[in-house]
Amino acid sequence: MFYLQLRNELWKLFAKKRTYIGFLMFLLAQNVIILLFRFTNGPRVSMIRTLEGNGYLAQQFISALTVATFMLLPIAYLLLPLYVSLVGGDLVAKEAEDGTLRMILSRPVSRLRLLLLKWLAGAFFSLALVLALGLFGVVFASFWFPWKGLFVFIPGELFSVFDAAGGLQHYVAAHLMMATKAVTVMGLAFMFSCFNVKPAAATILALSFVFANFIMQNIPYFHDLQHWFLTYHLNIWQYMFAQPIPWWKIGESLSILLGFNLTFLVIGLTVFQVRDIKS
Repeated sequence: MFYLQLRNELWKLFAKKRTYIGFLMFLLAQNVIILLFRFTNGPRVSMIRTLEGNGYLAQQFISALTVATFMLLPIAYLLLPLYVSLVGGDLVAKEAEDGTLRMILSRPVSRLRLLLLKWLAGAFFSLALVLALGLFGVVFASFWFPWKGLFVFIPGELFSVFDAAGGLQHYVAAHLMMATKAVTVMGLAFMFSCFNVKPAAATILALSFVFANFIMQNIPYFHDLQHWFLTYHLNIWQYMFAQPIPWWKIGESLSILLGFNLTFLVIGLTVFQVRDIKS
């Protein structure tokens, strides 16, 4: 029965048109960035200058993998939180707004079970969106750029180069780690969705919390306190491009993100348990 109910939640989720907005916007944004990178000189000149300044032959690293990774920063920082929070904010609040929760709760299914099923459906969507982001990037970049080594440069964070095989492994690992960010932001929006608010309000509250953390983390006065902010731990996927990978940092951040996710879920469950849905 649990499997059948989860399948039903996934069916409802992917039957909504707004579920696919994130996939379509990723396609559009990635293709625009790829074409700009291919037919303008600004990004390539900067990248070539950085590579050659560090003693590397630039032509070996201007590749499909490099361009696909280059697109990750703006999309992972801005678009990914937007679309996972859009779905997370809809999971409960939209059904409460439409009145379908009353019919669902009139059947012999507990509120705890119902919310766990909805959270799992949201987590599945978050994973699918991240995998689509990685797949779309590599596929469309390979139409315009050769398959060579990977170059990753994040100012003040890391500088790494890999051969094609090693670069692909790090690229896949980074996206698997990025799924933790997507699930956490979705869980935050899901928590607000359990309150008596509109779906748009739940989405806006989640985004406001994430962006407020990001802004405060990047204020120079708070640099020594940045590990206290949620966004610091959301971006551990970047460490998968480091040489060597700081596994102790990743393990620390994963444990903290687990605590955040459990906290969001428990708060949402508690609030939903005391809500009067059927009156």
